[in-house]
Amino acid sequence: MSFLDDLKNINPKVPGSWSLPIKLGAMVVLLVSVVGAGAWFDWQDEWDRLTVIREEENKLKDSFKEKKKQAINLDLIKKQLLETQQSFGALLKQLPTKSEMASLLTDINQAGLGRGLLFDLFKPSPEVVTGEFTEQPIAIKVSGSYDDLGKFASDISMMPRIVTLNSISISPVANGQLNMDAIAKTYRYLDEAELSAQKKPAGVKK
Repeated sequence: MSFLDDLKNINPKVPGSWSLPIKLGAMVVLLVSVVGAGAWFDWQDEWDRLTVIREEENKLKDSFKEKKKQAINLDLIKKQLLETQQSFGALLKQLPTKSEMASLLTDINQAGLGRGLLFDLFKPSPEVVTGEFTEQPIAIKVSGSYDDLGKFASDISMMPRIVTLNSISISPVANGQLNMDAIAKTYRYLDEAELSAQKKPAGVKK
């Protein structure tokens, strides 16, 4: 009798009468079923936990990439800030101190005289405080040739301290000479005492 014949004639109520191959097959099926059921019920929580861990891992990877990108940008920002601070420091060095203002006014006057210009007016106005800086306007009126006026303006722009010419007005006079009216402006950074005074509320005295 073949295995198939044994399988067809099997009596499920009397397992003791089953042939050896059928018994072995039944045991294998039963074992697989028990292991499969155990795996399903026992490992399902572990599988869910593994899924959660994998999702968390992906989130951490994304977070790491974002923070790495921010770190790279932060380094760039720090570098730009350092360059800005260095540029600002170099700019501050071009501003005269309070004690240097008098000599700077003399230098502006000498620049005109050195070009053969005649000063009809050289009048410094009171300083104007703008934030952490002061602006020193100087009303000037000079006369001379076109070339000399141009060279004077160039000399002003080449000074080691920042000086600008504003509100320039040029008009002709006799003998090919020109008059130039302008407002020269120079700037300085407030010293620590002046900055402290600026920050104090009005009416507060030392």
